[in-house]
Amino acid sequence: MKLSVDIIEGAAQYINPATKDRELDLRGYKISVIENLGASLDQFDCIDFSDNNIRRLDGFPLLLRLKKILLNNNRINRIADDLDQCIPNLEWLILTNNSIQELGDIDALARLPKLECLCLLNNPVATKKYYREYVIFKLPTLRLFDFRKVKMKEREQAKALFKGKKGKQLEKEIGIKSKVFVSAASNANDTKSKQTQPGKPVHTPADVEAIKAAIAKAKTLEEIERLNQLLKAGYVPGKSIADDHENFEPNNR
Repeated sequence: MKLSVDIIEGAAQYINPATKDRELDLRGYKISVIENLGASLDQFDCIDFSDNNIRRLDGFPLLLRLKKILLNNNRINRIADDLDQCIPNLEWLILTNNSIQELGDIDALARLPKLECLCLLNNPVATKKYYREYVIFKLPTLRLFDFRKVKMKEREQAKALFKGKKGKQLEKEIGIKSKVFVSAASNANDTKSKQTQPGKPVHTPADVEAIKAAIAKAKTLEEIERLNQLLKAGYVPGKSIADDHENFEPNNR
């Protein structure tokens, strides 16, 4: 099922009495792709995606408020490399019962500066040798891993395991990533897309600030959604398209 704006706006919202977090309940909709979350207007501390069919942890717009994501019982086997640019304040990520295969697949999570709690129970990766040591070593901000407190002794043991030349070699050997299968049809579509679309700029720190400013100025859902579509296409307000920034000014609509 497509995660539409209507589903997001109609989903249950509540304040968690224990944590005081404002939560959005998207549990059990059979969603396959994370998308259209600009419709949430960055109003939630926690989003529950449990019991869906999501395969990739990606597709987030800039959500500065979001601190917790629950993704139990999905089919996730890929984690985007740019989560830190979209959800930089994420503290909790629960991925119980998914399909993450290799230790190297979690490396992207090291870019999340505030990640304190991670759960990968019932993923194939959890059966790998040096699983706990590798994750603790790669994610030094973790305080709770697989619902067990990360002890100082474990941190020291992980550092010692991957220290020096032999440790670096071990890290390289076990920190492999899953191979990405690309069908011939997908390859052809990607090639055609590259041939027909102009080059897309890389987001620099200045670009990120421009994006934040544009979001702050947007006052309606329509403006936010239009901005979100341009950002997905790789354009930055005021830079990629000369009049984009003006088009998002509420007074010019």
